[in-house]
Amino acid sequence: MAKKSYYLEGPRSRWQELKFTFRFLSETIRGFRILHFVGPCITVFGSARFKEDHPQYGQAREMGKQLAKLGFTVMTGGGPGIMEAANRGAFESGGRSVGCNIVLPFEQKPNPYVDKEVTFHYFFIRKFMMFKYSYGFVIMPGGMGTLDEMFEALTLIQTHKVENFPVVLFGKDYWKKLMEMLDTMVAEGTIDANDLNLVRYTDSVEEAVQHIAAHSIEKFGLKRMRTPKPSRVLLEFIFRKKRLPLRATSPHA
Repeated sequence: MAKKSYYLEGPRSRWQELKFTFRFLSETIRGFRILHFVGPCITVFGSARFKEDHPQYGQAREMGKQLAKLGFTVMTGGGPGIMEAANRGAFESGGRSVGCNIVLPFEQKPNPYVDKEVTFHYFFIRKFMMFKYSYGFVIMPGGMGTLDEMFEALTLIQTHKVENFPVVLFGKDYWKKLMEMLDTMVAEGTIDANDLNLVRYTDSVEEAVQHIAAHSIEKFGLKRMRTPKPSRVLLEFIFRKKRLPLRATSPHA
């Protein structure tokens, strides 16, 4: 009698895959609907674990404030720590503040400084939304999630899947070993030396903001104009809050 063979289970059933497809399609459309009127954003990535008394919290708060003064919407992952600080800086200065929250096993609640918030189940859709509406990225000190977001942004720029948007790596002491690793990658030939030009490495909020202004507002010709009104036919007013001051926007956004 032939011995039975056992194998690892492969793809899920067609029905399960179809349900998954509809779930992420629904989440994507909901993200588009909620974020349609946010205008050009600068996304700030960083640790959720820093408290209000941490020096990086204060710097992220100032970063959010200065980015809002340029006319950008400040977008973050919507949680505590660096994310809260950047949203808070924008919110307190009268700017617009957006959070793309994520459902986690340990609950991450949206911080109280966002004008508009959308919570995602899938990380890849959340990142897609952040990249879709952003004209630049600020990478503050953070953990694995921050590194994931940083390298995805750099990879998309390096491979010309998105425009050459400015990327600021903020915190020289914190990121020193990472920059050394990037130098090693150049020496080994796994990346090109020109790839390092994709990143502005700094400790200065002023320098970071000036770099973003030069390589986003000036480069892409962003202009100040009133936010377009939502369509009542499409029920877009449901997804919009009232506090929408003048903001920079792009003719091709």
